[in-house]
Amino acid sequence: MGSSEDFLAALAAPTPAPGGGAATATACALAAALVQMAGAIGGRDDVAASAKAARTRAGRLADEDAAAYTEVIEAQRAGDGTRIAAALSRASDVPLAIAETAAEMAALATEVAATGRASVRGDAIAAALLAEAATAAATRLVEINLADAPGDPRLERARELARSAAEARRSAEAS
Repeated sequence: MGSSEDFLAALAAPTPAPGGGAATATACALAAALVQMAGAIGGRDDVAASAKAARTRAGRLADEDAAAYTEVIEAQRAGDGTRIAAALSRASDVPLAIAETAAEMAALATEVAATGRASVRGDAIAAALLAEAATAAATRLVEINLADAPGDPRLERARELARSAAEARRSAEAS
C-alpha cells in the first residue's frame, strides 16, 4: 500500500484516473475506519466487523472505479456513441456501490454516536459526515454517468441512499 501522499499526488495528477470516484470511495473508507474504531472501543464487535468489511469494500471500489472509467475514456476516444453509453452505464455501478456502502456507514455511525461511548461520539459524528459526503458525491457521479438515461432505476436508488445518509448524519449530530 502506498502512502497517503502517493494517493493524493496520483489524484492531483493531470490524468482522468484516479478521480472523483476513487476520492469518494476513499472518503467512504475513512468513514468506515472511524466507525470500526468507535465500535471496537465501545465493545460493539458487530459494528466493528461490519465497518471493517465496508472499509475493505470501499478500498476495492476505489480501484474498480478507475478501471470502469478507463473503459469510458476508451469508448469516448473511439467516438462510438453506443459504446460510450454502455461504458457509462457500467461505470455507474461502481459509484452506486460506493453510495450503498457509505449510506450503510452513515447509519452505523449514527448508531455508535447515539449508543456508544461518549469518548468516541465525535469520531462517530465525523464518520457520519464523511459517509454523507461520500454518498452525496457518489450519487452525483451516478447522475452524471446516467444523464442520458433519465429512467434508469439506479438514479432513484442513488438519490434514496443520499437522502438516507443525510438523515443519518442529522440524527448523529442530534444524539
